Order: sequence, then structure tokens, then C-alpha cells
Amino acid sequence: MNITISELQTYIKNKDHQPDLKNAYFQKLIEEIGELSEALRKDKKMDKQGTIKGTIDEELYDCLYYLIALANVYDVDLQQSFNLKEQLNKEKYK
Repeated sequence: MNITISELQTYIKNKDHQPDLKNAYFQKLIEEIGELSEALRKDKKMDKQGTIKGTIDEELYDCLYYLIALANVYDVDLQQSFNLKEQLNKEKYK
């Protein structure tokens, strides 16, 4: 299944959108970044059977999930942010 940034943002918003929990989303993001750090340090990759628990793959998704949840709480359109930031980067780094 292929999914765009906008579609993923909508999916997470429909599944988990609680603006009063914005601080909790941020705390979870920080927690997941710590877990990603550990997975990176241990170089834990997904195995051939597709076991994702505790891997870099899982922790990257968890970080992405809470990052998007925060974007949703603050009504940030990540697709638009991506496009605008890419324009700035093209000018800056020619």
C-alpha cells in the first residue's frame, strides 16, 4: 500500500486526534526518540520473518506517528510544509 503524507496525516487524525493531549503527544515523541536511539545503538533491524518489535523500523514509525499527531493538533499541513520547505532549500542550497 502506498500512502501520501496527506493521507497518513488524515489517517492518524481520524484514529487519534485529541488536542487537549498535545503535551502528552510531545512527551511520547520524546520517549520514542529515546527508543529509536537505543535501536540505532544496537543496530536492531527487522528480521526476514518481518518481526518489527524493538527495531529501528518500528521506532521510526512511532516517531513519525507522534510527529504527525502533533502536526494535527496544531493544524499543520505537513504536505504543504514539505513543499514550502523544499522551495526554501532549493534556493538556499542551489
